[in-house]
Amino acid sequence: MYFYFIFKHTFLKAEHCILFAAKKTPTKKSKSSANELVVGSGEEMSPKDKALQAAIDQITTSFGSGAIMWLGRSRTPRHVPVVSTGSFTLDSALGVGGLPKGRVVEIYGPEASGKTTLALHVIAESQKQGGYCVFVDAEHALDPNLAESVGVNIRNVLLSQPDSGEQALSLVDTMIRSGSVDVVVVDSVAALVPKGELDGEMGDAHMAMQARLMSQALRKLCHSLSMSQTILIFINQIRSKLTSFGGFGPQETTSGGNALKFYASVRLNIRRTGWVKKGEEIVGSEVQVKIVKNKLAPPFKIANFEIRFGKGISRAAEIVEFGLKHNFIEKGGGAFLKMNDKSFQGKDKLRIYLEENDDVREELETKIHEILSTPEPVEETELETSDEELNSDGIGEVAAAAML
Repeated sequence: MYFYFIFKHTFLKAEHCILFAAKKTPTKKSKSSANELVVGSGEEMSPKDKALQAAIDQITTSFGSGAIMWLGRSRTPRHVPVVSTGSFTLDSALGVGGLPKGRVVEIYGPEASGKTTLALHVIAESQKQGGYCVFVDAEHALDPNLAESVGVNIRNVLLSQPDSGEQALSLVDTMIRSGSVDVVVVDSVAALVPKGELDGEMGDAHMAMQARLMSQALRKLCHSLSMSQTILIFINQIRSKLTSFGGFGPQETTSGGNALKFYASVRLNIRRTGWVKKGEEIVGSEVQVKIVKNKLAPPFKIANFEIRFGKGISRAAEIVEFGLKHNFIEKGGGAFLKMNDKSFQGKDKLRIYLEENDDVREELETKIHEILSTPEPVEETELETSDEELNSDGIGEVAAAAML
């Protein structure tokens, strides 16, 4: 009996030491834990830390590695890859140098304001990076000559002219899920007619069918966009809005309901502000783009540039304005401008010189790209808005709606 008591006491003491050592020995983190999903920094974990770690382990086991991660410890690159819009001024205003990959972008505005031209420039810039692009022509109105004039390689663009909104969005979903396309343009949201409306009679009421279609499609597309890093551009039209309260508030809205306004990371409001003339002949339009919403940089910035008929965005005119702003083009006496020890009488003379001298223009474009690639310090500011400014369509440009 005495020997049994000594043996039992010794065994329990040894077992206690083993358990204590196992508890105190820190677990070695393996390199396979990509995101180091370990709660707490010390050896001891509080009950709250243990519960959180158990939940993280359960999610990782159920859904795989990467289903949940620490924001600051993830291996996802913080730099967002972009595609240029074809406009130096707009790239600068966007704050990241172009349109972000893996996001939804909406370009809207009145008729003949340059919406399709801007989207075609994005396709041309993506092709320069070796990307494949898709143009969904729901309006059945794409002009191949216009696309080619702005620099698009039309032999390397996939074109679809769908019969219905469901067919168009299903095609978009298939192309994005393939992971092989870089830019998809849908022209336009207003032309995405649901099958129910096509099968009905003229004058039949079809309440919110298009809005439901867009909402369902965007819910499915967002995850695929993030995985494939495809830019999905929706071109949209504006409509007059029936207002109450004595006519106050925004007078315009966009087609397709509110889903696109929420899912879009960037919303661009493009409008023609004037004409570009050569003598008495109108050769282009002056365009203003307001960044109504921007999830990657401060919104509400404005970009002004020229669109020449049959040529697209005037890069030479932008170089002149950009050069004056950043002092590599200097103002001389009167209307004279100086660049590379040469003088030019007026902006038009310098623009024509740049259009005729590709080497000089490309050298200046490289300099501008270097300036755009250098991040500017961001000042923290508080945006104060009144209740009157808070509207869901974004055309009132409110600070709260901008970051939704």
